[in-house]
Amino acid sequence: MFTRQTLLAALAASATLMGVTVEAFAPPSAARSITMTPRTCNTPVAVSLSTMDDEVSTEEEPADYLLSASDLDDEEEGEEEDATPARFLSDARITELRETWRRHPTDTGSPEFQVAGMTERISYLTTHLKEHPKDYSTRRGLVALVNKRRRLLNYLFSEDEQRYVDIVGELKIRHKVPGAIASKEDKYGRFPGQKGGLKGKSKMKK
Repeated sequence: MFTRQTLLAALAASATLMGVTVEAFAPPSAARSITMTPRTCNTPVAVSLSTMDDEVSTEEEPADYLLSASDLDDEEEGEEEDATPARFLSDARITELRETWRRHPTDTGSPEFQVAGMTERISYLTTHLKEHPKDYSTRRGLVALVNKRRRLLNYLFSEDEQRYVDIVGELKIRHKVPGAIASKEDKYGRFPGQKGGLKGKSKMKK
C-alpha cells in the first residue's frame, strides 16, 4: 500500500503535466477531497467568422484549367470542318474528271477516261506518301500506276495527237512524247559494234 504523501506527490506531478493545480485539504481523520482547478491562460482573442470569410472570399485562386471554353469550341469547329475524309473527296474528284473526259455517256475504257481517273489517284497517293514515307507497298503501286498512265498517253499520242495535247495541258501531266525519247539505235548507233560479231559474249578458247 502507498502512503498518503506518495499519492499526493504522484497526483501533483500528473496535474503539473496536465496543466492543472491540485489543492488537498482535510485532516488525516476526516474525508479527503481534491479540487482540481485549471490554470489561467491568456485571454483568447475574439475573431469574427464573417471577417475570415471575407478574407477568404477576396483571395482569388488562379485558374488552373488546361483548356478554356473557347479552345474547346475551336476544336469542335475544326472537327466539323475536317469531318469529310480525303479518300471520299478523291473519289468524288475522280468521278468528276471521268465525266468530263469521257467520249460518250457509256464510255468506260477510252484512254482519256482512264488517264483522268489515274491522274487524280496518283495525286492522292503522292500526298499519302508524303505523310507516310515508309508505306512501301503503296509506293510500289504508285510506280505501277504511273507507268500504266504513261503507256496510255503514248497510245493516245499515236492515235489522236490533239486530244493528247488537250488532256496533258488540262490535267498538267508531265509526260514526254514517244518521239522525244531516243531509240536504242539512235542513242548507240554511232558506236562501233564488237569485233567478231560476239555481242555480250566472251570468246572461248579451244
